[in-house]
Amino acid sequence: MITLALYNLKGGVGKTAAAINLAYLSAKEGNRTLIWDLDPQGSSSFYLGVEASIKNEAKKLLSSEMDLMEAVQSSPYENLSIIPADISARNADLLLSEMKQSKRKLSSLLTPLKKSFDVVILDCPPGISLLHENIMNAADWILMPNIPTTLSIRSYETVSNYFKENGLDTSTIKCFFSMVDHRKNLHHETMHEFYRDKVFFKNYIPYLSDVEKMGTHQAPLETYAASSYAAQCYRDLWKEIKKNCF
Repeated sequence: MITLALYNLKGGVGKTAAAINLAYLSAKEGNRTLIWDLDPQGSSSFYLGVEASIKNEAKKLLSSEMDLMEAVQSSPYENLSIIPADISARNADLLLSEMKQSKRKLSSLLTPLKKSFDVVILDCPPGISLLHENIMNAADWILMPNIPTTLSIRSYETVSNYFKENGLDTSTIKCFFSMVDHRKNLHHETMHEFYRDKVFFKNYIPYLSDVEKMGTHQAPLETYAASSYAAQCYRDLWKEIKKNCF
């Protein structure tokens, strides 16, 4: 089982769109794929039209009052399942801080899933906290979308430093550019700089209305605009992720 975390210190960088589209592509290839929506906003859950079936489900999962497999729900797509989020996920840090081995709770929760899934994708809330350290310990790879702007790239550097200061493996961080606007010189200049340093994947996700329409369709891009440039970009990115992370 490969665990991929879509994460960034910043919000609004396209991580949920990437989580949904990459998960769909994984499932389409026949991989038993699971998205765990860890963000109390529940955007991944919304895109797949799924809601938590039990009140305070996220809290019960983290406190082991409920088995993780009990929370798994089918999505409308073959081979793609989801553990939906609810608002109780906002208390994740408080719950984790009260536990023994609080930095590895997520890893222990995921272990039983190895028999049931080939790929697990964690859709993470923004920030750096105890929950995120759990994610960093549990995931095989941290996939980090970044808008090619100064502040967004600064967030990558902050996360990289956090890894070093806390004894985490920085080589597990795999970045890609997201919401790229070819009309902006700054985007081109920033991408060129970081491609030169070989920090980022070569493939990127453009800023296009087809991606934004995911909210209207409540569906992965591939299901309603498979021939679009944006859909091709996600397919190319997925191929590069598989080459480097599987």
